[in-house]
Amino acid sequence: MKIIDANIILRYLLNDHDELSGKAATIIEDNKVLLLREVIVEVVYILEKVYNVKNDEISDILLELLKYDNIEVDDIEVVEEALALFGKRRLDFVDTLLYAYNKVKGYQVYTFDKKLDKMLEE
Repeated sequence: MKIIDANIILRYLLNDHDELSGKAATIIEDNKVLLLREVIVEVVYILEKVYNVKNDEISDILLELLKYDNIEVDDIEVVEEALALFGKRRLDFVDTLLYAYNKVKGYQVYTFDKKLDKMLEE
């Protein structure tokens, strides 16, 4: 299995570097690849904090990317739920992942984060 990292995804999504964006497109479009949750977290963080992309745009872009037949993501249902929530609410992406693990898989989440805890109780 081939794994892609955050800068491959970022060059592909942002299309901001002539040479590297083209290489990223070839890698993503011509291979069966594994996209790790950890890499998705990094991509979300960079898009939000460095490129000032809004949550709903990040959600839409990544949910569209996850539809590619050649991209595999472990626990895809959890990631999709987290991205959908991230696009709707002003939460840290890791918190949306924790929430999604609770809602999709039934995992109990322990947290001191009052905002997350309140959502988990809903």
